Amino acid sequence: MKVSDIRRTFLKFYESKGHTIVASSPVVPGNDPTLLFTNAGMNQFKDVYLGFDKRPYKRATTSQKCIRAGGKHNDLDNVGYTARHHTFFEMLGNFSFGDYFKKDAIHFAWELLTEHFHLPPEKLWVTVYAEDDEAYNIWHKEVGIPADRIVRIGDNKGARYMSDNFWMMGDTGPCGPCSEIFYDHGPSVQGGPPGSPDEDGDRYMEIWNLVFMQFYRDEKGEMHKLPRPSIDTGMGLERIATVLQGVHSNYDIDLFRNLLAAAKKAVDAVSETPADINSPSLKVIADHIRACAFCVADGVLPGNEGRAYVLRRICRRAIRHGYKLGARGPFFYTLVDAVRKEMAEAYPELNNPEIEKVIEDEERRFLLTLSKGMEILEDAIAKNKDGVLDGEVVFKLHDTYGFPADLTGDVCRERGITVNTEEFDRAMERQRAAARASAKFKMAAGLAYSGADTVFTGYETLDEKDAEVVALYVNGDPVQKVEAGSECVAVFNRTPFYAESGGQVGDQGEAKNDTSLLKVLDTFRVKAAVTGMQCHVAEGSISVGDKFDLHVDEARRQATQRNHSVTHLMHFALRTVLGDKVAQKGSLVTPEATRFDFSYTKPVTAEQIAEVELIVNAEILRNVPVSTRVLPIEEAKHTGAVMLFGERYGETVRVLDIGKSCEFCGGTHVKATGDIGFFKIVSESGIAAGVRRIEAVTGMNALAWVQHEESLVARTAREFKAPADEIPTKAADLLNTVRTLEKGIEQLKSQMASRAGDALISEAVDVKGVRVLLARLDGADAKALRETMDKVKDKLGSAVAVLAAAQPDGRVQLAAGVTKDLTGKVKAGELANFVAGLLGGKGGGKPDLAMAGAADAAHLNDALVKARAWIEEHL
Repeated sequence: MKVSDIRRTFLKFYESKGHTIVASSPVVPGNDPTLLFTNAGMNQFKDVYLGFDKRPYKRATTSQKCIRAGGKHNDLDNVGYTARHHTFFEMLGNFSFGDYFKKDAIHFAWELLTEHFHLPPEKLWVTVYAEDDEAYNIWHKEVGIPADRIVRIGDNKGARYMSDNFWMMGDTGPCGPCSEIFYDHGPSVQGGPPGSPDEDGDRYMEIWNLVFMQFYRDEKGEMHKLPRPSIDTGMGLERIATVLQGVHSNYDIDLFRNLLAAAKKAVDAVSETPADINSPSLKVIADHIRACAFCVADGVLPGNEGRAYVLRRICRRAIRHGYKLGARGPFFYTLVDAVRKEMAEAYPELNNPEIEKVIEDEERRFLLTLSKGMEILEDAIAKNKDGVLDGEVVFKLHDTYGFPADLTGDVCRERGITVNTEEFDRAMERQRAAARASAKFKMAAGLAYSGADTVFTGYETLDEKDAEVVALYVNGDPVQKVEAGSECVAVFNRTPFYAESGGQVGDQGEAKNDTSLLKVLDTFRVKAAVTGMQCHVAEGSISVGDKFDLHVDEARRQATQRNHSVTHLMHFALRTVLGDKVAQKGSLVTPEATRFDFSYTKPVTAEQIAEVELIVNAEILRNVPVSTRVLPIEEAKHTGAVMLFGERYGETVRVLDIGKSCEFCGGTHVKATGDIGFFKIVSESGIAAGVRRIEAVTGMNALAWVQHEESLVARTAREFKAPADEIPTKAADLLNTVRTLEKGIEQLKSQMASRAGDALISEAVDVKGVRVLLARLDGADAKALRETMDKVKDKLGSAVAVLAAAQPDGRVQLAAGVTKDLTGKVKAGELANFVAGLLGGKGGGKPDLAMAGAADAAHLNDALVKARAWIEEHL
C-alpha cells in the first residue's frame, strides 16, 4: 500500500466505526503556549480532554501534521542518520471523548491491523502497564494473543507511575495506562522484544500506542478515577508504511523514495558530481523540505526567535547538507513541488505558491555567506589539535555568517570534533548584555501618558525633595497604588535621575519618604521630555500623589560621567589621528566602561591607539573646566560643534565644550577634565563593514585594568625567569622551539602510522572473501588515524577497515575505510556512523573514508565486534 492509501484506509476505517474525520490542525498550536509546534494528534483535542471545550462528536479520527525540531521534543540531530527520526511526520489517531474505552479501542486496532492492513497476527506483540489487568485480559482472552507475546511494563523510570506504559499529560491532569503494539521484523534483524535488555534493536518496532485516559492526577500526585474515561491513540504513518511496504527504513517507503529522487535531481543540477542516493545528507534534505513547506504553509516565516528560528535552522541545515554534496546554487526551494505532488491531496494548504518564494528567499540569503562561513569553519577544524573547537569561532559563525550553532555542531560531529559550548555561551551572553544595554525596548516603552513634562534637575543636583508621583504603571497598565514587593514605573513631576539617552545609561538610586522606600533600578524616557523610573517597592507602598525624596547613586553617576566625558575627548583624538572622515556610529556609556563605534575602513594600529591615549590623557592633565551652553538649534550649528550620531535634537540644544572637543550633548559630565583621572583603551575591533569599535575605561576602573595587566606580565616574567622587557624575545624563542617540536612530532606520527599500518596487516581477517580489519590504536588523534587508514588500505588491496582510538579523557576517535572496489556494497560513512552510534556518537564522510567521534570508550571492544557483523551483513 502507498502512503496515501494507508492514510485513506485508516481514516475510512474509523469513519465506519462512527468516528468523525477531523482535519489536521496546523503545525503551529492554537492557544497553547506550552508547545512550540504540534507534536501529537491529541494536541488539538487537549481542551476537550480537560473539559474546557465540547465538540459535536464523541469519536474522532485524524491524520495530524507534527513537527519535532525544537524545545523538549527535538529529533533534529538524529535526522538522516537513523531509520525513523524525522523533523516532520504524520500521526494517525483515533479518539474517544468519554464514549468507548479499552475494549473497543483494542478490538478496533486489532481489526484494522489484521483484516484491513493484513498483518500476520503472529508478527504482532503488545505491551501493557504492569497493573492493567483489564487491558491484559482483553488482549489475551478476547483477542487471543498468546501470553508470551504480551509484555507487562512496570514503573521503569524511577517513580510511581513513571513508566513507558503510563501516559501523563503533565504533572497534573488526565493520565492513564497505555498499550503499545509492536511489529516483529523477524530474526534476520537485530534486537529483542520490548522490555528486554536488547529492546533498542530494530527487530521489534513500535507502530501504535493506545492511551487509556482513566485517571486525574492532582497536585499531591494522587490518582482519581475519571467519570468518563477516554481514548487517545497515535500511530506514525511513516512507521506503519515501512511495515506494510516490507522495508526497514522510513526512507525506503514510496513517499521518501520519491522525495529522495527529487532531492538528488535538484542537488545534481547545481553540483559538479552526482549525489549518492543513499547519502545521509540527501535524507536530511528530503526530510527537511517537508518540515519547511508545512511551516510556511501554516504561517511561519524564517526569523531569529521561537518557531521562526527553528524554521530557519531546519532550512539552513538542509542547505548546508546540499553544499556538502557539492551543490553551489539554490536547489532546496525547488523541492516544494515534490512535497506537493506527494501530499497536497491530503493537505491542500501546500498549494500556496508563496511557499517556494519564502524558502527561496531564505536559501539565497544563506548562500551568500555559506561559502565564506564554511571556509572559516574548515580552516578552524584543520588547525584544531585537541579535538575541541573554540567557542569563539562558533559564535563568529553564528553572529557574522548566520550559521546556527547546532549547524556548526553538525559539521564538527561529522569530523569527530566537539565544541567548547561554555566559550560559546559566554560570547552569547556578552552579546545579550550589549543588546540589553543598547536596546530601546524598555519597561516604559509605549506607556499611555498624557500629563505634564518632567522637570529634570540632574545637571545641578543629585537630590530632589518632595517630588510628587504623577503616574504609576504595572506591566504597562496605569494604576493608582503599588504595594511592597512589586515593581512599577513611576513618573515624578521633577527628578534628578538621568534617563537613558545618547548612549548614556539611566541612573539608579532610591526614593523614600516617612513610610516607604523605593529602589530605582533604571531610568528611561516615556516621551521626549517625560522620565520614567523603574522601581522596586522595597518597603511600604507608592500611590499617585505621594511625595518622595529622590537620591541618585552618586558613585555610579560619577563613574558614568567620567566615561561619557572621555568619549568626547576620544572622539576628538580619533579625528585628529585618523582624519576628519571618522564619524561616530554608536556608543554605550556605563559606569564600568565606554564603548565607541566609528567609521573607519581598517584596523587601528597599536601606534595609533597609543597616540589617541596620549592626546586624551594630555587633555585630562590640563584639568580645564567643562562648560555647557544652551542655544537655539540653528545658532548652535554655527558654533562648529559636532552633532552626534543617532541623537535627536529639539529646538534648543546643549553645546558641550570639554578640552578641545565641542559637540552637541544632553548627557551629564564631569566639572573639569581632571575629574576623569586616567584613560586607557582596552580593545579595538571591527564590528561591520567600515565600522570599528573601541572600548575604554577611566578612573579606578582604568587603574584596576592596568594593575591586572601588570600582574600578568610579572607572573609571565617569573615563569620565564627573566626581566619583563625580555619577555617578547623569550616568548619568540619558545614559540620557535614549539614549532620545531611540533614538526618533529608530525614526522614521528607519520612514521608511526606507516609502521602501525604494516603491523596491523596481519590482524586482518577474511570475511566473504574480503579482508576486514578492526583494530584499536589508543591515543592516536584523528590525523594519525587517517594516515594509518591510508597505509592499511594500500597494503590490504581490497578491504574494509575500522580503526579506533580511545583517548585519555574517555572519548573515542574512529576512522572507517573502504577500498574503491567495495564502496558499492559498504559505505565508509555509514559504517563510521554505525560504530559511533553504538558509543553514543555520530560520524560521516565519503564512501571510501569517514571519521567519527563518540564519548563512550568503555564499550569500544563490543562495538568493534558488532562492526564485524554489520560489515558481514552488507558484503
